[in-house]
Amino acid sequence: GINGILADEMGLGKTLQTISLLGYLHEFRGITGPHMVVAPKSTLGNWMNEIKRFCPVLRAVKFLGNPEERKYIREELLVAGKFDVCVTSFEMAIKEKATLRRFSWRYIIIDEAHRIKNENSLLSKTMRLYKTNYRLLITGTPLQVITWMHAFHFNVCL
Repeated sequence: GINGILADEMGLGKTLQTISLLGYLHEFRGITGPHMVVAPKSTLGNWMNEIKRFCPVLRAVKFLGNPEERKYIREELLVAGKFDVCVTSFEMAIKEKATLRRFSWRYIIIDEAHRIKNENSLLSKTMRLYKTNYRLLITGTPLQVITWMHAFHFNVCL
């Protein structure tokens, strides 16, 4: 695995490329995760559908919902060995950091990564708290949006 930025323009299949990476790690390297995808809430359904469609071997859990739903997910689904990929929103990454920080993630994938361009934002600070082997930043905006210095905080190859 490596750190990186996937910065193709919109519509060129960044989601599928990312799922393909996770599928490759699972099938050919025996690396089942856990991985975490952090994305806009409006895209979580698409992430789940694409994982099921293109890489059904990956056990994906969508971590979202009201407090009761999240409690069920925490206790029954988001358990080490029961899932490969946790798909969650930026808001949940902040609100549920106590739960999500229990894991040592293999990959943390940040979709729409231009949202962490402000190093001092709560989201950016929270994402740096998570333990992970590797990070993949996904954005459809030009690379200039993510400053060199900030990328180095995430140990990402440009």
